[in-house]
Amino acid sequence: MDIRKVKKLIELLEESGIAEIEIKEGEESVRISRMPSSRFLPQAIHAPAPVAMAPLPLPPPIAAPAQPDGQVITAPMVGTYYASPAPDAAVFVKVGQKIKVGDPLCIIEAMKIMNPIEADRAGTIVSILVENGHPVEFEQPLFVVN
Repeated sequence: MDIRKVKKLIELLEESGIAEIEIKEGEESVRISRMPSSRFLPQAIHAPAPVAMAPLPLPPPIAAPAQPDGQVITAPMVGTYYASPAPDAAVFVKVGQKIKVGDPLCIIEAMKIMNPIEADRAGTIVSILVENGHPVEFEQPLFVVN
């Protein structure tokens, strides 16, 4: 049988909704099927027996960070924390420094815009919880003030 005829039969099978076609020309015959013939499929498929496994040891739970003494000032946006207005400039605040409402505390860069963050309360800086140049998340604690 001519290979062009076989290719044409395959195209007809693909275009139609027929699952199988068989053509006989004299002593030659061709059977084309979308489904594999059952005589070529294994009669039984044996899955491997399940293997008993020991449970994996779980890591110890992570302790929640200790609540700092004082009020926490959080990041009002996502961005990069900067402690000073320029790399060679002095930092805005240091631990132990007294601050008033409106004093600049840091800069958070978001989308290439430098956003000054000001104190929303007066007090003394007890701790600075972020390192210069590190990313911060929305409402991430930045400072603890007493």
